[in-house]
Amino acid sequence: MKKALFICLLAASGLALAGAQKEEALSTSVQSAMARSVGDGIQPRLVFDNRAEGEAWLNEMSARLVKKVPDEFMRRKLLTAVQYEATRAGLDPQMVLGLINVESGFNRYALSSVGARGLMQVMPFWVRQIGSADQNLFDMNTNLRYGCTILRYYLDVENGDLFRALGRYNGSLGRPEYPNMVYGSWKSLFAWKDIGGNIASK
Repeated sequence: MKKALFICLLAASGLALAGAQKEEALSTSVQSAMARSVGDGIQPRLVFDNRAEGEAWLNEMSARLVKKVPDEFMRRKLLTAVQYEATRAGLDPQMVLGLINVESGFNRYALSSVGARGLMQVMPFWVRQIGSADQNLFDMNTNLRYGCTILRYYLDVENGDLFRALGRYNGSLGRPEYPNMVYGSWKSLFAWKDIGGNIASK
């Protein structure tokens, strides 16, 4: 209960958490792969086994985000993009929603004290490393593409260990506070069962 209350207070404060991501040298192959990922111009769409399941997910998550994103059109557009980008990167969409809640409170224009930007609080050095100067990290789709690509990279570096990957994402590797906040936000606010009653990740 205390952890859930802390997460809610943190999100309500509008505090942007990230920005301690460490700039590091990338191998040529990794840099090329990440650059291809963020440069892919495919437009987001829901990725589900059937349309009914996709609509059920979208309606449920939309209802949960009414207070964070009051405009219905923008809310559904955001959720579609999150589900697509997370699935594309092999991440759990509900986990990514939990991360966004902790990072920016769903403020697409969030800016941390060290310059991390947008929904997933992406540091600008990533644009230099894997992107192009015309890409705007305050653009919703661009930010989600970068954030999911970066977290996927960290997850691969950590051999699938999400706890450690989240620590890298926040620049707090080895400390439990940030991964615990993301897990708490994910499980308490965005857990979802599919239309068959099964706990689902996508």
